Amino acid sequence: MPARAWRQRLARVVLLAGVVLGAGCARQASSAQTLTFWTFGPEGEAVQALLPAFERARPEITVNVQQLPLSAAHQKLLTAYAGDSMPDMMQLGNTWLPEMVALDALAPLDARVRGSTRVAPSDYFDSIWATNVLDGRLYGVPWYVDTRLLFYRVDLLKAAGFDHPPRDWAQWRRMLAALSDPAAHRYGILLPTNEYEQLMSLALEQPEPLLRDGNRYGNFESAGFKRALRFYVDTFRLHQAPAISNVVAGNPWEEFGRGVYAFYFSGPWNIGEFRSRLPASAQSSWDTAPLPGPDGPPGTGAAGGASLVIFRGSPHKDAAWALIEYLSEPAVQRRFYALVGDMPPRRSAWDGGALSRDPKAQAFRVQLEHVKPTPPVPEWERIANEMQLAAARVIAGELSVDQACAELDRRVDTILEKRRWVLDQRKEAR
Repeated sequence: MPARAWRQRLARVVLLAGVVLGAGCARQASSAQTLTFWTFGPEGEAVQALLPAFERARPEITVNVQQLPLSAAHQKLLTAYAGDSMPDMMQLGNTWLPEMVALDALAPLDARVRGSTRVAPSDYFDSIWATNVLDGRLYGVPWYVDTRLLFYRVDLLKAAGFDHPPRDWAQWRRMLAALSDPAAHRYGILLPTNEYEQLMSLALEQPEPLLRDGNRYGNFESAGFKRALRFYVDTFRLHQAPAISNVVAGNPWEEFGRGVYAFYFSGPWNIGEFRSRLPASAQSSWDTAPLPGPDGPPGTGAAGGASLVIFRGSPHKDAAWALIEYLSEPAVQRRFYALVGDMPPRRSAWDGGALSRDPKAQAFRVQLEHVKPTPPVPEWERIANEMQLAAARVIAGELSVDQACAELDRRVDTILEKRRWVLDQRKEAR
């Protein structure tokens, strides 16, 4: 081949290679994505430590974690929705999820879960998974779980003649009576009057739902809720709990350590708090236990926690799902627990690591098999606050239990009025 022809052919090859290389670079550049992920609380800091391994495996995805203050997260979320400036994905509390579904803001995830080899619904605690299903469709994948149970002073119960935590409400009442001495500033339990979670947990132990007729009306005049409210209120009337808020209570860990309270009704984050705040000599004096059932075990707790969701308007849904799959791996969930203390929603994640060797965490593992979700309505937090306000009026002697429950149903029915109208409109449209 003549030299000139060879040079021309070589030039064409080099040019073609450049075009192909350029196209390849263009494809690589176009596949690069920046994923915006909103979090709140300590989880935002912890997830940063988990991301390097994900970004090494998926170098085309950069994750931009934005940590919101919890006090402002809900308002920012609604503002972003109104301004069409939602992130790609978010850590969403399961009581907020119904609101986002009502706004049609979330992408359904059923098809993605069916096609996934990494997210296995059967491996999740049943009721925790159920908090993400509304009207038969899945909108979130549980990221961490939360429920409340009993922290108790083993030594104080033993000194009072009890060698195990309570198994039913009658036994619990006897223990509270034996452990309470208001004159000496000692009480069976701390139940902060400005927190609704404790009363809600007792109410969820009842067979009747908290809302009725498809979550259209309150059901607080049911026999079950009245039983829960009476047990709760009687604890104050019998001076087995002080009628104070958590602001007045001050440092509950120190008071628990001093024996001011024999029981503390709280969540998993307090395992770490008690271990760090109480001296080494006191660590064997306390333990955790599942809730006693009204008539015997098992008791039922509230299915709490947060899930990972993808917003409907995200242009990076595949990348967001890839991150959800990664954060859902049992080994990654165990690392997440080690970083922040949030308990994993997958049973297999409990089978290894620190959780499997921690006897104080195992009570939560038992409780998570016996939890109920709160009613899946956007108005639930308003309803729960009304529930606590009604209870406070009974404690103060302003209303009887029957009067408070009737008033509560009236208030809740008003809160749910718009929901009933929307549901009726949908029914007529069909």
